[in-house]
Parts: sequence; structure tokens; C-alpha cells
Amino acid sequence: MIVDILILLAGLALLIFGAEWLVDGSSSIARRAGLSEFLIGMTIVGIGTSLPELVVSLTGALMGSADIAIGNVVGSNIFNVFLILGVTALIRPVAISDGNKRRDIPLNIAACLLLICFGMQHTLFGLGGSDTINAWEGGVFLLLFITYLIFSIKGGKTDDGDGQSETARKLWISILMVVVGMAALIFGGDILVDSACRIARNSGLSEKFIAITILAGGTSFPELVTCVVAAAKKKGALALGNIIGSNISNILLILGSSALACPLSFANIKPVDLGVLVLSSLALLFSSWTGRNNKIGRVDATSFLIVFIAYMAYLILSI
Repeated sequence: MIVDILILLAGLALLIFGAEWLVDGSSSIARRAGLSEFLIGMTIVGIGTSLPELVVSLTGALMGSADIAIGNVVGSNIFNVFLILGVTALIRPVAISDGNKRRDIPLNIAACLLLICFGMQHTLFGLGGSDTINAWEGGVFLLLFITYLIFSIKGGKTDDGDGQSETARKLWISILMVVVGMAALIFGGDILVDSACRIARNSGLSEKFIAITILAGGTSFPELVTCVVAAAKKKGALALGNIIGSNISNILLILGSSALACPLSFANIKPVDLGVLVLSSLALLFSSWTGRNNKIGRVDATSFLIVFIAYMAYLILSI
């Protein structure tokens, strides 16, 4: 058991290291292209910090562990809003633009609802033989993700000079950082899933519980570090873009890719888990319209953290 825990921690460390290098290298390349701060957060940083979830969920799917693939995404999205955005807004209120209200946050809600409609189609609508996301539904997710990415990039160019703020790093160094970061993510995700499955079996815990708590929390560390640093540097747009982009990527890209590799069964995912997932996206929408001066303030942040603690307590008590 001790060896498995050490291996799991080593896997988490590799994920964090890989994500950091990948995000730094990708951000440097993106800024050379003149992308806006929010777009960098939503696409390059958001997708980059979601790669640990991609590796863990895809590896879990290939190993036939649907609970790890789905639980990791559900848990990560809940962590992102209620814990990470909560901590970030406590440090410094996060500004929300009109575009976030009209487009980005509603897209996040739509992705959550589509996940539930696809994953729970038998329970909700009496369709299909079981509650499973199949390959063609995974393909729909990926198609929607590509469309979302194209429209985001087309609408996110900036000529305000922000894209030229970090050009000191040479291009070949940035590319090398991306490659090394990706390798660390792949290897780290592989050993993380193996060790987590062994710990779950040896301790009598379900793979879903491990995925929603340990794996989701561990693979959300890159988002946490990115958002806290962004808040400290007064870059709230990047932090918010990171959360929204990561949550959308988690559902459309990660579960889409995982479903193509192996059908994902929702049999062990409880309505409470999906309910908290939807609540996280709705809470973001509610805060965007009620926050003072178009900001997610410390009162909202406190309520986010209370919900997160309550959900973690529920998971522990239901073991």
C-alpha cells in the first residue's frame, strides 16, 4: 500500500510538472500569435491544464475503468468551480465580461446538460439498453469541441499589444517545453491510474470515489496553481478563461476521446454527483449576473467553498 501511494504521488508530480511546462510553452507560442488574455486562458491554458484529466480518463477508458474516466471529469469540473475559482476569488475578485455572460458560461452549462442527456439517456428518456456514452456520442462531443475551438480563436484575436508581452523565450525552447510536458503527462497519467486502481481495490474503496476525490483533485492542481498565480498577478481574465475552458474541454474533448476508445457506462455515477456538476455551472452563471461590478466576489467565493466542503463530506460519509 505504501509503495502504491508513493507511486501515485510520483504520478501526480509528473502531471503537475508536465502541465506546467506544457502551459508555459503553449502560452509563449500563443502570445506570439497575438491572442487575447482570456482566449489564452480558455483555450491554450484551459486545454493544457486539462491534459492531465485527458491522460487519466483516456487511460482509464482503455483499461476498461469507466468510473475513472467519468468520475475524474465530473470531479475535476466540480473542483474547478467550487474549490479553485472559490480560492481564486477569495484572493482577488474575478471580473466577468459581457461575452462571458452571453457565450462562455452558457456554453459550459450546455456541455454539462448534454453530458447528462447522453450519459443518462436510458434513465431519463427510456432510450438505449443502458446509461452509456457510445462512440458516436463521443464523436459528437469532439465535433462540438472543434467547432467551439475554431469560433473561439476566430473571435479572440487582439491588437492591443497583450500578445507581445512575452516574446523573450525562443520558439524552439517553447516547442521543446510542449514536447517534454506532454511526455511527462502521458507517463505520469499511466502510473497514476495504475496505482489509484490498486489503492481502491486494496482499501475497499470504489474506483468512482478515488476518481472524484484523489484523481480529480490531483489532476486539478495545474488549474489551481495557474488561477492562484493569475489572481496574484491581477490577471483575472486568464483565471476565469482557464476554468471555463478547462470545464468545457473536460466534457467535450476528454470524454469524447475516452468514449471513442471505449463505451463509458454511467451505472455507478449517482444523480447527486451529476446534480453537483450542473450546480457548479449554474452557480457560475448566477454569480455572473448577481456579482457586484460584474465580478465574482468574496461572498460568492465563500459560498463556493461551502458547497465544495459539503460535497466532499457527503462523499466521505457515503463510503
